[in-house]
Amino acid sequence: MSTHELTPKFTPEITPSLEELQAQERRLVFRQFTHEDAWALGSLLVEMAREREAPVAVDIHRSGQQLFHAALAGATPDNDAWIARKRRVVERYGASSYLVGARFRARGTTFEESSRLDQDTYAAHGGSFPITVDGVGVVGAVTVSGLPQLEDHRFVVEALERFLEKYL
Repeated sequence: MSTHELTPKFTPEITPSLEELQAQERRLVFRQFTHEDAWALGSLLVEMAREREAPVAVDIHRSGQQLFHAALAGATPDNDAWIARKRRVVERYGASSYLVGARFRARGTTFEESSRLDQDTYAAHGGSFPITVDGVGVVGAVTVSGLPQLEDHRFVVEALERFLEKYL
């Protein structure tokens, strides 16, 4: 399967609405998130990436600690830098990096122009999604880098959907 077919149930040309992005975050919530959950989710992302020959790096952080990291064939050190920048957006805003960027675009501006944050430290590009625990809030982030930003976002969302269906 080519990288253009990463998430066949989505149409790559269609940009999700703010409502759709917000609905994803309301829906994709954990009852708990343990070290074992991080391993299982990270392993699922790696398995999906291998099936699709996706040149990505995968990262899962909880409460400031890296619980999972993998770089597949074709991923580069730049992907790790993107992961850190996208994850910081999730940590700061409590929302997916793609949603944060979309909110700025919906106001007729960009994150880079209007956030007043260092672009070497923060990137509101798709691929980092909050790990939200019911009754607790955002406790971490799962991040993918290596594909175009909307594909990174959709890849993470698909993995979270699969994981939550199977494990919760």
